[in-house]
Amino acid sequence: MNGRELLIGVTGGIAAYKTAMLVSRLVQAGAGVSVIMTRSATKLVGPKTFEALTGRPVQTRVFGRGAHPHIELAAAAELLCVAPATANVLAKAACGLADDLLSTILLSFDGPVVMAPAMNVRMWKKPAVQRNVAQLRADGIVLVDPEQGYLSCGDRGVGRMAAPERVFEVIAEQLKAAGGR
Repeated sequence: MNGRELLIGVTGGIAAYKTAMLVSRLVQAGAGVSVIMTRSATKLVGPKTFEALTGRPVQTRVFGRGAHPHIELAAAAELLCVAPATANVLAKAACGLADDLLSTILLSFDGPVVMAPAMNVRMWKKPAVQRNVAQLRADGIVLVDPEQGYLSCGDRGVGRMAAPERVFEVIAEQLKAAGGR
């Protein structure tokens, strides 16, 4: 991963704390990591956490730094990973909806995209969510399926975000498949 440029999108799932571990691992492996957070994500993990881990400012707004941050950030990266990927961002991506920085980047990014869904087991099983997942796979997005286990709401079942190490492995596989710069 040495010298590879990555974008990590963080959405408003409780599993956002796991993404801090993923980002730390990526940076330690030599990747340059830029983080985009949704407004909801900032309520769960502070942007300063990711700024400290990456040494870069966290992006949160469509009209942030630069003339066209969604284009500039997308053009600078080799891979985009969204972790956790909530039901909301899965739906936006499946429909091509772009109403925040992360969703506009998803539309403007033309490299490999990895998503690590995380949500309540009942949400994950919903036909609408499964339709969105099928559409995203058909569109070429790589999903790191959620794992079975204890969920933050107290339920048990499929819905926990995959372990950061597993997401790291999938990112490494996708970078290898895409070749180097």
